[in-house]
Amino acid sequence: MKSQFSHLVLASVTCFASFGIFSAAPFSAGQVSAAQVSTAQAIDKLGEIHSSRVSIHTSCGKDCLWSYREGSDATEFRIAPPVFFIDGQRVVASGVDFKSAGAPVKLANGVMQYGVESAVASDPSLHLRIDFQVNDETPVVRFRYTLESDRGRNLMNANGANQVEYLKTSFASLPQVHEVRVSNFADLTHSYMLDEQTIDERYFKDSQTLMGPIVAASDSRRSFLLAYEHGSQVPDAFLRFQLGPDRGVRLEAVKGNYVAGQALDPQHGFTTLWFESAAVEGDIDDLASVYRRFVLRSMAVNATTRYPYIFYNTWNFQERNKWFNGRPYLDSMNEQRILSEIDVAHRMGIDVFVLDTGWYEKTGDWTVSSARFPDGLKAVKAKLDQYNMKLGLWFGPTSAAVSSRVVQQHPEWRMSWHGKIGEPHEIWETEKSYDMCVVSGYADAFADELIRLAKEVGVRYFKWDAISQYGCDDPHHDHGSVNNSESERADSYGFQLVRSMSHIADKVAAAVPGTIVDFDVTEGGRSFGLAFLASGKYFLINNGPYYQNYDVPIDLEHTNWNLFFYQGQARTWIARSPLTFDKWIPSTLFLTHYFPDDPKQWQEVNVASLILGQGGIWGDLPKVSDPGVELIGSMLARYKQVRGDMAESDPVVTGVISGSPEIHEKISATSRRGAVVLFATTAGSYHYVTAHAVATEFWASEGVRVTRDSSGRAVIDANFEKPGAKVLFFGVTK
Repeated sequence: MKSQFSHLVLASVTCFASFGIFSAAPFSAGQVSAAQVSTAQAIDKLGEIHSSRVSIHTSCGKDCLWSYREGSDATEFRIAPPVFFIDGQRVVASGVDFKSAGAPVKLANGVMQYGVESAVASDPSLHLRIDFQVNDETPVVRFRYTLESDRGRNLMNANGANQVEYLKTSFASLPQVHEVRVSNFADLTHSYMLDEQTIDERYFKDSQTLMGPIVAASDSRRSFLLAYEHGSQVPDAFLRFQLGPDRGVRLEAVKGNYVAGQALDPQHGFTTLWFESAAVEGDIDDLASVYRRFVLRSMAVNATTRYPYIFYNTWNFQERNKWFNGRPYLDSMNEQRILSEIDVAHRMGIDVFVLDTGWYEKTGDWTVSSARFPDGLKAVKAKLDQYNMKLGLWFGPTSAAVSSRVVQQHPEWRMSWHGKIGEPHEIWETEKSYDMCVVSGYADAFADELIRLAKEVGVRYFKWDAISQYGCDDPHHDHGSVNNSESERADSYGFQLVRSMSHIADKVAAAVPGTIVDFDVTEGGRSFGLAFLASGKYFLINNGPYYQNYDVPIDLEHTNWNLFFYQGQARTWIARSPLTFDKWIPSTLFLTHYFPDDPKQWQEVNVASLILGQGGIWGDLPKVSDPGVELIGSMLARYKQVRGDMAESDPVVTGVISGSPEIHEKISATSRRGAVVLFATTAGSYHYVTAHAVATEFWASEGVRVTRDSSGRAVIDANFEKPGAKVLFFGVTK
């Protein structure tokens, strides 16, 4: 039976060249060893799944669908069955006797995926399948449900709202509870920010709800986590955790998870989002460390998305050229300028060179502009190949030019709102475009264009921009019909958007291994959350706040909106602020660009910020002095020796952003390699002792003295004659 969004990219995706922890051989998704088949047979007989880190039992008693244990620990976490509202009846999807749904599959990242299935106890014509993803490297388990029916039924709403309870468990023995919200858009930084809040007893007593998407609980000795993979800005929840006075925690649908009357029959199943559970010995900080490693190593099949490349993007100079020189945004988008930038980018150590908007003739067709690049980017690609750099291009996935083939052939894929197709609008000085619905047949057509460009032009990095959470309530796409209200169709679009985006990214990665999709979330109202991180990464900040964010009056029609648009240290304060994500989600998944401009004082601050994981540079490269290019190149060459270790490392932060000192330690607890970065806005001497023991070999900025204590930790004394940054790399050659 075919299930909505039941696809999963299982094709082999080649993991990238070895360095640090990023060493892995490619796997064939279909290969299953004899030992793995035996494990599948064990599911048949015992209803159990085991790895070296977790045990899952699907026979766990009344009101329990499955249970989870971490390692050899006796603590059992019980998960209640999902509840659906079908044909006006509440159906508890408890199983009778779970059997293997087929041989387990080894994914390209080494994760094993198991499927079990059973008839529903209250109605044998309904069937529930559970997919589990487990891994010997992590206690984090991903799971999802698929409900199928032997005869025609319908998922229904009650009181105009979705009625699905995905799971329920109890925190009765875990008194400390934290909600981790990842999609709070803060005007102070004009960026999404991680927000971790303590949830005390009053929230349970008053039956409050939490958006999450992560909820963690602990008794300081043992900690447990639940999470769901979706994306939307706080407080616009599509799912939520409902708390109860008995300290029960229930994850339930809010809106958009399905449309009223959605078919449930032999041809149409209902497949949920991916959910996550995990347990560890230790407190919530220990749990965060384990979860962070899961996101880095086990969450995404496409391991290339986790590689800490150094990126360059042309957009900042395009903006500078517009506002400083009075030139069009696309004036610098030409072969001569791009080739000159590539030469400098190579000397700096850039890995991925990205052409932002303007490389194309028109949106929708996505052919290279013959006026700006007469040879179709061949010279650009040849120079990048010469320097072993990768080509990246900008895309507006929801835009297609009026005269594009896709609009001419499939006008029905255009977005509509309240029954009207929107007027076409200019896209960055190119032909006017319509807004296209990615929750329609257009999604696969767009994926095919990206695959074509990857194969014909050699693109390996795709920057996706301007994708808003909402925008289409058309009754003829894949998010509702004429039988559903406009608001219901709009919510269904908002819910399915990130699933469709992930489908596109996964399809491209399967067709062309080694590709990366970066989703631009530099504005609010975008589908930001855990879901897209299973397929790609985020482009987090452009330049931070606009003047209007800070109530500074400007001429919006004729003035550059960017407040932090100039070299110095202030912009880096804004750009470093979201590094709080790094506790739970690696900072390498939040691309942010820093300026390379002279003088040396600010180049050191910007590069010191970049190496903490955000990994981007943009600006006017040909104007950077030769000593400046050499400085940046030498610092990044040292960083590349330890970037895998730094990506693996949990952050240790002392001080506050823009304070003196502000210190970031990224030292691997296993290899002792990594870096310590100190910032100061006030001249003086500052002292720091690393939390981890460090490797013997090191390099340090001028004005820094390093000794070691008896535990092998670095004792650092740094003298700042003026505001700036000091960097220490441990485990590097001189």
